[in-house]
Amino acid sequence: MTDEDPPPAAPPFRAGFVAMVGRPNVGKSTLVNQVVGQKVAIVSDKPQTTRNRILAVVNRPRGQLVLFDTPGIHKPMHRMNERMLDSAVRSIGQVDVALWVADVTESYGPGDRHVRDLLKQSGRKVVLALNKIDAIPKPKILPIIEQYRHLLDFADVVPVSALTGENVDVLTSRLLAHLPEGAPLYPEDFLTDLPERFFVAEMVREKILRMTRDELPYSTGVVVDSFQEGPDIVRIEASIFVERDTQKAIVIGKGGSMLKAIGTAARHDIEAFLEAKVFLGLFVKVREKWREDAATLEQMGLGEHRRE
Repeated sequence: MTDEDPPPAAPPFRAGFVAMVGRPNVGKSTLVNQVVGQKVAIVSDKPQTTRNRILAVVNRPRGQLVLFDTPGIHKPMHRMNERMLDSAVRSIGQVDVALWVADVTESYGPGDRHVRDLLKQSGRKVVLALNKIDAIPKPKILPIIEQYRHLLDFADVVPVSALTGENVDVLTSRLLAHLPEGAPLYPEDFLTDLPERFFVAEMVREKILRMTRDELPYSTGVVVDSFQEGPDIVRIEASIFVERDTQKAIVIGKGGSMLKAIGTAARHDIEAFLEAKVFLGLFVKVREKWREDAATLEQMGLGEHRRE
């Protein structure tokens, strides 16, 4: 380049929406937290942990990525699951790129075929992230990539580890490259469109899932009843819904020990999230078939969507 040559043009700024989709428990929430660089989705080793569509904004020097972390694609068994599935399917139709997250430690099966069919019908550009490569020997990765390549006309295939962060920067760069040119869609300091109450409820639910382990299935839900910000402390009261008295006894524990442990762990995370001292009051309530109750689902942000 001579002194007279103009400097090379900067690459165009790109911005757009990406829906993260896949079967339950493939690591979507862990991956979205890695891409964002902070925790916006609760993580559990139990399938169907994510119930709501979570929007998270990722800013890079030459682009802005707006991620939708969606509930896992599964066969719905309750009204709650139907709304979760509806949320995921609707998100695919609202984005520029769909990111299919698949688990390399699991064999390709009917659930994956259902995800593939939904993505094929959507007509959206699809990037495939083959997750959990930290859990298998490296020589096994290439045959798995070849197995998936023929399933769809992928814009990109990127093997990643959401747990360790391996190749996550590569995946983010490839997603940005497939977004349309344009100005940022959200301000630089914008992270998510969900209210603080939502994250508080999710942090409590995460601790329930973690501490009750296999004793308690997916029959718990959390609703924040009050959220009062004072000069020195944030006072929060929340209800934990279960479906049977036996489940209530599990959540409360002997002498209230389990509920106290859940509250202490959740309060620690909530204080870090809100950057404030928190009083957290938790109340366990039996509400039979709450997963079929429209009013309760509305409180949890799982309102019924009208198809356009």
